[in-house]
Amino acid sequence: MKKGSLSHLARPGAEIALRVTPKAARNLVEETPAGLRVLTTSVPEGGKANQAVTKLLAQALGVAKSRLVLVRGASSRDKVFRLD
Repeated sequence: MKKGSLSHLARPGAEIALRVTPKAARNLVEETPAGLRVLTTSVPEGGKANQAVTKLLAQALGVAKSRLVLVRGASSRDKVFRLD
């Protein structure tokens, strides 16, 4: 996805639910009928995948990654981020 392509979701205080696929063939953020999906090439070890997902989501939303807070799902495929 292009930078800022999900900017319509970037409202302060918004909670963004997504499903993550680690160790994917490419990095991708896509909006599906079921919700947001994030594919990352990072491995789910030591928080590497979470950092990659935060970076990819921030780029797609067109915001700084420091504005995204992982609320739920630190060790799960289903995550919820809050935009501060």
